[in-house]
Amino acid sequence: MRILITGGAGCLGAALAEHLLPAGHALLIVDNFATGKRGNLPKHTNVSIVEGSIVDQQLVDRAFDAFAPTHVIHGAASYKDPNDWLEDARTNVIGTIHVANAAQRVGVERVLNFQTALCYGRTNQVPIPADHPLRPFTSYGISKVAGEQVLLSCGLPCASFRIANVTGARLVVGPIPTFYKRLKAGQKCFCTATVRDFLDMDDFLALIDRALVHDASGVFNVSSGEGHSIKEVFDIVVDYLGISLVEPVPVVPAGADDVPTVVLDPSETGQVFDWRALVSFEQAVRRTLAWYDRHGVTDVYSHLKAPDVG
Repeated sequence: MRILITGGAGCLGAALAEHLLPAGHALLIVDNFATGKRGNLPKHTNVSIVEGSIVDQQLVDRAFDAFAPTHVIHGAASYKDPNDWLEDARTNVIGTIHVANAAQRVGVERVLNFQTALCYGRTNQVPIPADHPLRPFTSYGISKVAGEQVLLSCGLPCASFRIANVTGARLVVGPIPTFYKRLKAGQKCFCTATVRDFLDMDDFLALIDRALVHDASGVFNVSSGEGHSIKEVFDIVVDYLGISLVEPVPVVPAGADDVPTVVLDPSETGQVFDWRALVSFEQAVRRTLAWYDRHGVTDVYSHLKAPDVG
């Protein structure tokens, strides 16, 4: 395969590049390095890099025309500033339109799109089925839903994966890197009173292997299907680091732009792709922490505004 990965220097994209290379695929990474790191990318003769934003239509067109991909994995996204609606719209909507148009023009065989689980907004049921109504209410969620609709409506053979919190190497979003970095520095933490689902990177990569050679199109939840509180994550990090707390960690209500519980139902995905999560929640978190021990944590990002902790 000739696989073009947008956002390929991020956590998921870099893991995919590393994972796909041994199979002999040719890879083109398109990334502006706003949140992804150039150092995340493997140095290999089968890996080419185009630095720039998918908002730049000419850059996207040149990349597709020169590389002639057979497959596209669309992981590029803007999320790091919850107040920057314009940047999110540019990248997540307009940039996705550029990717879709270029993919159609060169005759891409298959597109895999990465969607946020926050597309569902505040839901009526848990776990959340893939046919649940979409009710995004943040810049990130709304713009990602619009981009997904572009890809699903333009006639491309596309599977859009609505993804839980994937743990593993290079993770720079969410509670795991936040707690690790702050606790290692002797800083205080707080937990939001929220529940999330977590998926180990190995399980995620196993699904992508299947999806690249499958012909299923539509939307699919990617999750372990199990919900765990942010406090559970905190407790694992504390135990892993061998820290004794002077006082209990504060648990605060979810912020106005947050969702109390996000747990996806992956049952249809499992049936279609003959897939299920195999790595346990605690093992997944501890694997990520072990990677931080070896490589450290630098920047940590969030798509949420900081809640009032009093």
